[in-house]
Amino acid sequence: MGKRPGDRGGGHGRGGCLVRLRADDCGLRPGLRVARRVAALQSAALQALNESILRLLRRAGIAGPAEVPHVEPLGGGVSSDIWRVDLASGPVCVKCALPRLRVAQVWEAPVERSRYEYEWFRIAAAAVPGAVPQVIAQEGGVLAMQYLDPARHPVWKDLLRKGQADAGFASKVGRSLAAIHSATANQKEVERRFASDDIFYAIRLEPYLVATAAVHPDLEANLLGLLARTAITKLCLVHGDVSPKNILVGPRGPVFLDAECAWYGDPAFDLAFCLNHLLLKCLWVPQAKSAFLNCFAALRGGYLERMSYEDPKTLEARTAALLPALLLARVDGKSPVEYLTDGKDLVRRVARALLARPPATLAEIQKAWQESLR
Repeated sequence: MGKRPGDRGGGHGRGGCLVRLRADDCGLRPGLRVARRVAALQSAALQALNESILRLLRRAGIAGPAEVPHVEPLGGGVSSDIWRVDLASGPVCVKCALPRLRVAQVWEAPVERSRYEYEWFRIAAAAVPGAVPQVIAQEGGVLAMQYLDPARHPVWKDLLRKGQADAGFASKVGRSLAAIHSATANQKEVERRFASDDIFYAIRLEPYLVATAAVHPDLEANLLGLLARTAITKLCLVHGDVSPKNILVGPRGPVFLDAECAWYGDPAFDLAFCLNHLLLKCLWVPQAKSAFLNCFAALRGGYLERMSYEDPKTLEARTAALLPALLLARVDGKSPVEYLTDGKDLVRRVARALLARPPATLAEIQKAWQESLR
C-alpha cells in the first residue's frame, strides 16, 4: 500500500498501525504547528474578550445572565479594537483601548483614556443632541455604546475618498464642534474632570510635535514653542482627534466618534486637526481638490460664526500657527497618514515655509496650499 498524505514516511507504530501526523510532533511541519498554536491563542484571547465584554454588558443591564451573543470584530484604528456585539435587544458597539498603538514607531498610551472618552461623549451629547453615539457603559479600557448602521451613517472619510465633498456638511461639522467647545468654555468643574494632560501629551503632543521636531531639528524651536503654548492654553473641552475618519454623516448632521484624546485645553487643536485633513485629501483625491478647499473654507466659516468663548481672530491666529505643524507631522511624525505615497515633499515644502513665517489667518494657509497644487 502506498503512503497516504499526512502519514509519517515509512513509519509504523505499535501493532503495525500507521502513526498519523499531529501538530505537536516536534520537528514536523513547523508551519502547521505554529499556525495552529497561533489560532489557539487567538481563540483564547477572543474568548477572554467576550467574557470581559459580557460582564460589562450584564452589569449595564442590557445582556441577559445566560445570553451569549455573537461578537464580530469591526475595522478598528491604530489605538483600539472595535467589536459589534449582537444582543437579543439589538447590536451594540464595544471599543477596547490598546496600551500600545499599531504604528511603526513605539507609541504607548494608558487605557484609562477610555474613561475620558466616555465622559466626553456624555458632555457633547448634552451640548449638541445627536452629535455623538449614546454611551452605555465604561469600565477599564472598555467602552460600550450605541451601534450606528453604516448604511445610514457613512464615514465622512469614505465619502471624501469618492470625491463627495459637501461644503454644507463641512460647515455643520464646524458649527457642531464650536457648539461643544463653547458649551464647555471656562467651566472649572469640566476642567477638573478632564485632568488628562499626561495622556494628551502621550498621544497627541509628543507623537505629533516632539517627534516631528526630531526629524526637523532646524524647526525644533518653532514646534516646541507651539507645543508649550498649546499645553498651557486651558479654554474648553477638546476632542483631540477630529478627523473625517471619526465623523459619521448622520441623517441629522455630523456624529463624532473616538474621543480617546479628550482633554481640557486649546480648541485651536481640534479646528487645526480637522482642517489639516481637508488639505491632505487634495493629494489623495486630486480631482476633487477644489471641492475639498471649499469644505476647508466652509468648516472654518461655520466654526468661527458659532464659537462664543473668545475673539474669533485670536482663535484663528492660534489655529493658523498650529496647522502647518500638524501638516508636517502627518508625514514625519509618529502617525503619518496612510494614503500619501506621492506628495510628501510638497507637504514638507509648504509646511516648512508656513512655520518659518506663521500666517495670521486660515485663508492665508488655504491660498498657499492652493497655489502649491497648481
